[in-house]
Amino acid sequence: MKDSARYVKIVEWSNEDQCYVGSAPGLILGGCHGDDERAVFAELCQIVEEAIELYKADGKKLPPPTAGKDLASRLLNVA
Repeated sequence: MKDSARYVKIVEWSNEDQCYVGSAPGLILGGCHGDDERAVFAELCQIVEEAIELYKADGKKLPPPTAGKDLASRLLNVA
């Protein structure tokens, strides 16, 4: 399994920005945005890969994984 698969990637519509916004909570601050949901997801996956490469290049430990922890259900309970 690739390290990037250990992190949740979220793409959602933003009414405020009137576009799709992609994020990877726990790994990166910010994310990406655009008009095409699939393109935003593809860009987000690339950003996650690059962030992991930067952590490794800097000799830093990766943040704890967020995937596989039923994050979606926990987020629904917060809302």
